[in-house]
Amino acid sequence: MKMPAKRRWIVPILILPMNVLIFIPAVILWLTNYQWTANHPLLLVVGGMFLLLGLGLASWTMWLFHSIGQGTAAPWDPPQRLVVAGPYRHVRNPMLTSVFIMQAAEALLLNSWAIAILLVIFVIGNMLYFPLVEEKALENRFGEAYREYKRHVPRWVPCLRPWRAT
Repeated sequence: MKMPAKRRWIVPILILPMNVLIFIPAVILWLTNYQWTANHPLLLVVGGMFLLLGLGLASWTMWLFHSIGQGTAAPWDPPQRLVVAGPYRHVRNPMLTSVFIMQAAEALLLNSWAIAILLVIFVIGNMLYFPLVEEKALENRFGEAYREYKRHVPRWVPCLRPWRAT
């Protein structure tokens, strides 16, 4: 029996993005004796816009994983169907892009180079992990449908024209 959708998403959200966006940055700020200093107002506005954009994109992609994919972002409860709708028509990893955007927002809003460095490390780590591990697992799970999707939709930089599956 499947658990209700809200409960299915609570643990993945608490474990995955909350670690990257809350717990690890808090530890870094604590270890570096962080003291907030006023940032330039323009950077605060840009940071706020990034935060809203990241939250919106994360919500949209999670909803698509639930409604179309019949799963979550968690490795123990992955989507059962390949999701190629919405932002997934422009870029293969919009959920991760949303986390990158929120990390950039966090660095700007907190005026923290340490958080910016965390973002760079996180991006590099995922640039290695996705082609070496994640994409191979998706090819095994979804076969030719994923390979076709991969041929037409870029991994990181969104294309302006959305891909339409044939």
